[in-house]
Amino acid sequence: MHIDWNTLLCAVGLAFVIESIPYVLFAERMRPVLRSLSDQPPAMLRGMGIAAMCVGVLVVWLARRMLV
Repeated sequence: MHIDWNTLLCAVGLAFVIESIPYVLFAERMRPVLRSLSDQPPAMLRGMGIAAMCVGVLVVWLARRMLV
């Protein structure tokens, strides 16, 4: 298996950019949001993480399918 390091590093960098957008655009709202997340039970956070991961995999799958 050949790993395209350039594409992998671009994807990681893009993930950092996308993850930082709420902190830049809604900095004043992030503290209450993070506090409310810290009040959630671990099972809820895990479920949210799994859902986000599934959406990410679906987006990548659709993008690769449309570009091929």
